[in-house]
Amino acid sequence: MTDATDATGTSGTADAERMRRWRMVLGTAADPSLGTPDGDDAAMDAALGALYDGAPGGAPGDRGRGRSGGLGASAPRVARWLGDIREYFPSTVVQVMQADAIERLDLKALLLEPEMLAAVEPDVHMVGTLLSLNRVLPERSREMARQVVARVVAELEARITQRTRAAVTGALNRASRVDRPRRHADIDWDRTIRANLKHYQREHRTVVPERLVGYGRRTTAVQRDVVLCVDQSGSMAASVVHSGVFGAVLASMRSLRTSLVVFDTAVVDLTEQLSDPVEVLFGTQLGGGTDINRAIGYARTLITRPRDSIFVLVSDLYEGGVRDEMLRRVAAMVGAGVQVVVLLALSDEGAPAYDHDNAAALAALGVPAFACTPDVFPDLMAAAIERRDLVAFAERATASGS
Repeated sequence: MTDATDATGTSGTADAERMRRWRMVLGTAADPSLGTPDGDDAAMDAALGALYDGAPGGAPGDRGRGRSGGLGASAPRVARWLGDIREYFPSTVVQVMQADAIERLDLKALLLEPEMLAAVEPDVHMVGTLLSLNRVLPERSREMARQVVARVVAELEARITQRTRAAVTGALNRASRVDRPRRHADIDWDRTIRANLKHYQREHRTVVPERLVGYGRRTTAVQRDVVLCVDQSGSMAASVVHSGVFGAVLASMRSLRTSLVVFDTAVVDLTEQLSDPVEVLFGTQLGGGTDINRAIGYARTLITRPRDSIFVLVSDLYEGGVRDEMLRRVAAMVGAGVQVVVLLALSDEGAPAYDHDNAAALAALGVPAFACTPDVFPDLMAAAIERRDLVAFAERATASGS
């Protein structure tokens, strides 16, 4: 009897929770049998209704039947709504709801208000939205916007800096191996033994080292030139944010000479601002057309040591310039010995829509084009520094991410 009661009680609790969740999904348009939310559920239902009962692209507060919410074109009201969703939902859900509010209810103009900026949950997408509004931010909102951007930049730097430095430094050390070490202390015995296993003398149970492999001398000289060329069209917002932060991290390493170029139909060299990634991001202007050919033409002027250079183009490859000349310039870089790679996205969202014809044309030149997450980017840089096969690297990265 007790077991049956417990089972019934457990089943009843699960059914009640399912009904509660369906009621939250459907809103007041739900069947009355699902009940009426109260307490925190009522507050959550109102927050959801204010956002999702409106028709996408409609005016704020333009709702269909159902929940009686609505944000309205009022910054204080939106700020209160932002505070409510942060109270009742986890941060990952808050970020999705913020992005949906900006898209569905056309709230970009309200992001110009300091009180609203103070209430948002900062994330990469919010930074992208702020950067797209950069030129119209009023002075009273600019400092608060910088604080929002700075918080996201600090989080990204904490995530990527150590791994990037370790991967790049290790790759530079491996790339500087020498075949004729001058001193006994410079011999890399592990690699030397591996390189000479075919000379193993069974009777003497030893390896005769016909070829020595040594460590390269540590140097403070620049060993590689890195040029990041980033498409700042609106669809690339998250990639622009990550590229700016990675550029700053790479620029802080003395063994690399790092340049950062952003472009739409114009080209802007932000290399001088790389010591301050927040300043870099505010130097971008998201939106507009795309002239990849012009950007590559400028980037080529920065490459003076082709075989010691890595060129990373971050773009969805929708070319508004001269396509044939763009491909010729890429072919010339590859022919000169530059390690060239195209990232369709440098973000956690996967590949966006991109020009498949241009990607295929680049692949025919031996240039891989693939979406790269921030966690994979350090390994990509290591592979490029060691002059490994970047096409094979891209295939592995794509397979592991699928």
